[in-house]
This record gives sequence, C-alpha cells and structure tokens, in this order.
Amino acid sequence: MSDKAAALKYDKERGSAPTVVASGKGELAKRIIQKAEEFDVPIFANEALVNSLIDLEIDAQIPSELYQSVVEVFVWLLKNEKKFKER
Repeated sequence: MSDKAAALKYDKERGSAPTVVASGKGELAKRIIQKAEEFDVPIFANEALVNSLIDLEIDAQIPSELYQSVVEVFVWLLKNEKKFKER
C-alpha cells in the first residue's frame, strides 16, 4: 500500500475540471484508502499522478497539465465499473 493518497471528484453538472477532495501522506493516506475501501470506491494506483496531486489544495481543480493522466483514470473506472458494482 502506498504512503500517499489523493481522492478526486468530478461534477459533470458543473462541467469543470475534477477537484481534489482529499489528499495526504502516511497515516492520513492510509485512512483515505481505508475510507475508499469501506465505500467500495475503486482505487487506481499511479505514483506519478499522486505525487502531482498531493501538493494541490483541497477543493482545487486539477491543473490542465494533469488532464490527460486523470482522463486515463476515469476511462479505467468506466471500463471497470461493472466489476466494481458486482462486488
């Protein structure tokens, strides 16, 4: 398990960029991952991306240079959505 974690939220109604809703290192990262698991939120591991997200403020929109990486996460989620719902 990683010692860093970040959680994103995308509000398609607002149509803006995804925002960071949680991030942390060490014990806080473990709690973020634990909460995600409790609520069956899929976990996508990408060290380079989490290293970029970890320094953003909570509720900050992701910068445009991270769009491609985050799109890849959302594509992965969509492709695997059925698997997660079957759990």
